[in-house]
Amino acid sequence: MDVLVQYKWWILAALEVLAWSSTFFMLFARYGLKSDVWFKIGVFLTVMTGVLPQVTIGVINFIATRKIDLFTLVIVLLIIYGATIGKKDVKRLDAWAQKKFDGFKGKAS
Repeated sequence: MDVLVQYKWWILAALEVLAWSSTFFMLFARYGLKSDVWFKIGVFLTVMTGVLPQVTIGVINFIATRKIDLFTLVIVLLIIYGATIGKKDVKRLDAWAQKKFDGFKGKAS
């Protein structure tokens, strides 16, 4: 547990990169591949690299430090963002991806 707390910022950054990568994969699977199976795998990967590990590492940090520090606050803010404004941003990203892949389809024909 000490290693997780010691490298928490690096772990959080890596998880964010993985979560955004899996989000883009999810959109590629939905609009590029047009595959429900790969889309569901993308959703699973996004959840497993985004929300769940972030909450887990936030809880571990809180248990280890016994206080609400900057890291815990950042985790809470990320969760609040994802549950509020982030939903709108994801819808905009989804619409952007759909437009981009429709544009590729039109150029290929």
